Amino acid sequence: MRAIRTVILAIVLASLPAAFASDVSAQTNDDNPKYRKLKNGPQKAGTGSRRFAVTPAAPSLATTPRQGPSNAAAGGGGGNYPPNRGGYTGGGGRGPYGGGGNYNGGGGFRGPGWGGVLPGVVMGLPGALPPGGGYAPPGAYDPDDYDYRNNRLPNRQAARPPKQQRTAQRRPGSGVPPANEQRLVPDEVVIELPNTTSAQAVSALEQRHNLTRLQSQPMQLAGTTFYRWRIPDGRSVSTVVRALENDGTVSSAQPNYLFALQQQAEAKAEPVKADPADGAVGKPQSLGEKVQYGIAKMRLGEAHGVAKGNKVLIAVIDSAVDPDHPELAGAIAGSYDTLDTPLKPHAHGTAIAALIVAHAKLTGTAPGAQVLAIRAFDPAGSSGAEATTFSILRGLDWAVVNGARIINMSFAGPADPAIKRGLEAAKKKGLVLIAAAGNAGAKSPPLYPAADSNVIAVTATDADDNLFEGANRGKHIAVAAPGVNLMVAIPDGGYQVSTGTSYSAAGVSGIAALMLERNPRLTPEGVRAILMLTTKDLGPKGHDDQFGAGLTDAYRAVTQDPAAVRVTSAPGR
Repeated sequence: MRAIRTVILAIVLASLPAAFASDVSAQTNDDNPKYRKLKNGPQKAGTGSRRFAVTPAAPSLATTPRQGPSNAAAGGGGGNYPPNRGGYTGGGGRGPYGGGGNYNGGGGFRGPGWGGVLPGVVMGLPGALPPGGGYAPPGAYDPDDYDYRNNRLPNRQAARPPKQQRTAQRRPGSGVPPANEQRLVPDEVVIELPNTTSAQAVSALEQRHNLTRLQSQPMQLAGTTFYRWRIPDGRSVSTVVRALENDGTVSSAQPNYLFALQQQAEAKAEPVKADPADGAVGKPQSLGEKVQYGIAKMRLGEAHGVAKGNKVLIAVIDSAVDPDHPELAGAIAGSYDTLDTPLKPHAHGTAIAALIVAHAKLTGTAPGAQVLAIRAFDPAGSSGAEATTFSILRGLDWAVVNGARIINMSFAGPADPAIKRGLEAAKKKGLVLIAAAGNAGAKSPPLYPAADSNVIAVTATDADDNLFEGANRGKHIAVAAPGVNLMVAIPDGGYQVSTGTSYSAAGVSGIAALMLERNPRLTPEGVRAILMLTTKDLGPKGHDDQFGAGLTDAYRAVTQDPAAVRVTSAPGR
């Protein structure tokens, strides 16, 4: 019987094509980059065939002791030959490659591999082919996947785990938050996807990354759709953002950052309620106590003789505005709520809108302008009124779509990649972007969006032209405007005296409206250049980190000939 087996083996080996024989002879595991050692399952001692060389004229086996994997889909091997001829299973293992023995251990063959001899024709040859230790090219197969009907392995590409192809244009940079950044929602991420992404693909993304979808918003500014997702399992925002950035369907991913309104940096005292008819708070001992000192400081009376901002739309991204306040009567052109919480008029949003368009007891800087009131800030936030990346993006997009010429942003927070891209797109469309410098003090790093190069950053001064002590500093500061102890409107027809760079930004937004009424073709950089050229210099001579170019002069800004102004890049940028 042994002799018969030997004869049949010789016949089979001799019948192999010459091309096969020569190709096999040329292959070794070490010099073929297509090969890799299988790593499935625990290692099991065994002697593996490291090289399997066969020629029709002189059948031979060259073996080198080799320990190899031997279970699951990575059976040991009796040699190797591309694409699938290294032995089907063996070495005591169960798997697509290997051999060196009969099926599941010792000399046999099953499927397309050539690790031994054909089952059912010749029994295994114990001792002829040692078990264990095979190699295989990438993309191993399980025997259960073998196509026995057609006597072939399945398509290799189809058998591999699906690799996520990039279907979205990747935004430059990374959205992973800086180390120790706490100004973010701890269990949320904001994801940007192409508008062409199907509902099925969005659901698949949700499942791949174990996230819970909360909101979505198509953004015309970006031409994409933004999603707000919750992280339900305690993973960090950084971990999830990194994983999403490696997903080919995602354009961008980042935290849902938090932003704060910029009024009264430290609440040392409650804002003083007052009446504009009184003209002063306490005893009128100096100009500094007069609650509407900004009118004279910025020469608004003269400027309003030239322009009042008629028909210029100013978007105010803030907390909820009280549209029924007498100072705002007829001045709210439209409103938009980005939140899903109950809407209640708030002091900050009402004050900002009135500082721009007030026309009853108070005088706004642009009493003829119209306000687009956008609620993005929720007063129920853990640290006072807060907004997120997602709510601000929604408001920014709505403002652009609805024809705003100016966007007032009296808030501050961390650098935000998505908001930065939104601001860039808005500026390209001709919108003037104005923001509060921030109330975090001299030692604070720059706050955003004021520190963004697309934005005009405004700091606050008092009635004696002193810098507000709580104001941020930096090369990005463009101009200053009154913002200390100002009379402002609050809900339910009330008034109070308050402080912050928020109010200075609102004043300059109104002055920009006067300029655009007079010269509708002014570009955002043109507005910036004129504002900075026509200021009253304060502090160190020239542009400085405290006052920027100086105190805004509304009359000079409105009457300045744009053709005589050299438009340059933003200060310090």
